[in-house]
Amino acid sequence: MTSTTTTTTSTFATHGSDFLQLDLGSAPLGGKADWLAQQLRDAIADGRLVVGAKLPPTRILAAELGVSRGVVTEAYRRLTEDGHVEGRRRGGTTVVAAPVARRQPAPSRSTPPHRSLFTGPPGPEIFDALRATRTRIDLTPGQPDLSAFPRAAWLRAEREVLAGLSAEDLGYGDPRGAPLLRRAVADWLGRSRGIRVGPDDVLIVAGTAQALTLLHPVLRADGIDSVAVEDPGSLGTRQHLLNGNLTTPPVPVDEDGVRVDALRATGSPAVLLTPAHQFPMGMVTSGERRRELLHWAAEDNHLIIEDDYDAEHRYDRPPVPALRSLLADRVCYLGSVSKLLAPALRIGWMVPPPRHLSPLTEAKRFTDLGNAVLPQLVLARLMDSGHLERHLRLLRGRHVRRRDAMIAAVARHLPGAVVHGAAAGLHLTVTYAHDVPDTELAAAALARGVKCQPLSWHRQLPGRPGLVLGYAAGTAGTVSEGVEVIGRTLRELAGVSVG
Repeated sequence: MTSTTTTTTSTFATHGSDFLQLDLGSAPLGGKADWLAQQLRDAIADGRLVVGAKLPPTRILAAELGVSRGVVTEAYRRLTEDGHVEGRRRGGTTVVAAPVARRQPAPSRSTPPHRSLFTGPPGPEIFDALRATRTRIDLTPGQPDLSAFPRAAWLRAEREVLAGLSAEDLGYGDPRGAPLLRRAVADWLGRSRGIRVGPDDVLIVAGTAQALTLLHPVLRADGIDSVAVEDPGSLGTRQHLLNGNLTTPPVPVDEDGVRVDALRATGSPAVLLTPAHQFPMGMVTSGERRRELLHWAAEDNHLIIEDDYDAEHRYDRPPVPALRSLLADRVCYLGSVSKLLAPALRIGWMVPPPRHLSPLTEAKRFTDLGNAVLPQLVLARLMDSGHLERHLRLLRGRHVRRRDAMIAAVARHLPGAVVHGAAAGLHLTVTYAHDVPDTELAAAALARGVKCQPLSWHRQLPGRPGLVLGYAAGTAGTVSEGVEVIGRTLRELAGVSVG
């Protein structure tokens, strides 16, 4: 028995403990309790052990270090006397002292934070920085009403999915996406967007951002190194294309959508469009313009990438079918639940032309082996049960009230301003006649607690200044107050009496 105990102790002493990578070899002879107590104090001070962290039971840590239990008990006692930890019976020994705060560098006095966001051309980090900036009123576009996320329905569907899940279902899934979700998406697109596809035509992705990233090498392999974009058009989308070393020649839009004559002039073999609700101006691509686009796409194997980012949110206009429903071989369709449920789900889909499906599947396989399966199955159940349609009807009523509040506030506090894109979506674009740069207005509004985006961020070509204002995430009262602050700020910057 003595021999076995000695061997075990020697093994543990050699390997030490995984907890804080403690190695008894660095402990002085005769001072093991002092050494262990100091190691724990250092871990608390530098933040490796945060408030609420549990220390290992004395018996287990002693065995791992190859010391007597009394050594660990004594170290814990000293930390308890210092006020670093607290013994909680069945709760074990818990850290109760906060780590030493690191000294933060003093903020620069040269450029206020709200102004630095709007100084110079917006870089790839601009949206992260804007999201991280806390304000009283958030009117940034693209933000759905996250408080409306159907938590109870999601939890209920998740329990139902888990109850019927086999052990094999928890293994690696199909890189194209769970078959149940691909079928549910195919049915959803048939019902809501007029797209007739089967489950094998659908590829599940982590949102439109990943869809564009997967497209980069596939487009270049197809001889496409340029994707024309609408102007004004989404800055974020353009940044994703540029990140794939694709050029993005701008194509102006008018009240009927993208100008096809200008598209032809770019010589680009592909174009990215938002035809159901153009971002950020909000027009719907007209029937005549759609015919011109389809004729352009049929020439020389041109490609249309259709970003259907918020087509479900329409209020004062009839539905329009997706371009993908009219010319399947020349349109790559992108959609997601980011604006319908929440961006945090990171679930979207793409329906590419048949010739691109196989290489895109390969790209998805070697990127991440496919999306997490459990959230896919939960979403499929919500789609199949009809809950997603019910949730959309709830959102439409709520959005209309907030949109109307924003339009009324613009009329009251921004006289002479023009509202664009009111019939659908989650945002409005407002252009104004004052000779005030929209980046300056956005910076001044942010300094007063209202966050929005300048229209010029989304332009490559010159145009009227304006703001892109989201209304879905705030209450009607908050939306109205935000516009009032913007109106007062604009008048002050323009030298107009606030009155």
